Amino acid sequence: MIKVILADDHTVLRDGLRSLLQAAGDMEIVAMAANGQEAVEQSIQHCPDVVLMDISMPVMNGIEATQQIRAFCPRTQVAILSIHRTNEYIQRALKAGASGYLFKESAGMEVVAAIRALHEGKRYLSANNTGI
Repeated sequence: MIKVILADDHTVLRDGLRSLLQAAGDMEIVAMAANGQEAVEQSIQHCPDVVLMDISMPVMNGIEATQQIRAFCPRTQVAILSIHRTNEYIQRALKAGASGYLFKESAGMEVVAAIRALHEGKRYLSANNTGI
């Protein structure tokens, strides 16, 4: 099982992602977080395989949280799930240690494929990227 933490400040999105990933059959949601600080705390506690992280969150943004998670749990891969499509955001996320970047408009199966790719040690950039 791929152990996953979901971090997004929108409850309905977290709940929807949880349902989607549980239906995949090979993923276990070990924790959910409503802000970047909670994502870091949950990651330190669980050291999951993958964290699916929003960039724009209260308390601590996803970029800062990614840096801290990678420092405390170097084997944990982080996939950013964001509305931000600019190269600036994508490059900042990758520089912070993210191994994946997906747009929130991505299809559910793309999210599942990205998590599986990261778990296998690969990088994943959204199929709809803007020329990274």
